Amino acid sequence: MPNPLAPAHPPRRALLLLGAAALAGVAGCSDDAAPAPAGSPSPASSSSASSTTAAPPAAPVPTTPAPPALPPGLTQADVDAGVLSAEVPTTGGGDLVVVPGSAPAPPSARVRTLRVEVERDLLEGGLVDGQAFAAFALATLNDPRGWGAGGTTSFARTDGDAELRLVLATPDTSAALCRPLRTMGTLSCRTGDKAVLTTYRWVNAIPDYGSDRTGYRQYVVSHEVGHLLGHGHEPNPGVGRRAPVMMQQTKGLDGALPNPWPNP
Repeated sequence: MPNPLAPAHPPRRALLLLGAAALAGVAGCSDDAAPAPAGSPSPASSSSASSTTAAPPAAPVPTTPAPPALPPGLTQADVDAGVLSAEVPTTGGGDLVVVPGSAPAPPSARVRTLRVEVERDLLEGGLVDGQAFAAFALATLNDPRGWGAGGTTSFARTDGDAELRLVLATPDTSAALCRPLRTMGTLSCRTGDKAVLTTYRWVNAIPDYGSDRTGYRQYVVSHEVGHLLGHGHEPNPGVGRRAPVMMQQTKGLDGALPNPWPNP
């Protein structure tokens, strides 16, 4: 049975308290973020996961080693020709050393054998690279513009017995080897089975070739080996014309154009 003393409706104050509680619950929702879907990690759990996962190590950056420094005053072309120092000592001990090794000749009608020799003091003093000098000389002689143009002749290098010898020596030693010719150590020569080159010119070349020391070196190898092959000197063709390789270009071009090759 209902309590006759209970009021039929809740008091007005109770209704006001219930309404305030309901409004407080709605105010707890934010319009700036939607509720996270079911199963999504909470911000706390995401922070915890990221703090425990180590970052992968950075890949090492590859480095290119720096090229070796060139000797003072020299270019790469000088080094490729066997020149390791711009210094030119006047005198050496006179002892010649055969550069070891061999290289075959390109196919041709006739193969000539060549032995390369360098004065010992130039090698042991670190002034000349014998292998580079020998490779430069052989490449010059077997160049298509050289004495073997058209496949007539080619040159094979050997460190044994050979038809031809190519020698690089100090000025005083080269002058002694060239006697009775008078070279003063500044000119190269042919004597017997030897083409004798002076380091004075191998290092410095001549002014008429300008900065093209490689061209002059190709010339002096071609010229002196040309004597070994039986060719004599040729005259200056005149101003503005290409000098023949058997002209004495080292003594000056007098207006002729420099030319290292027998068959340019």
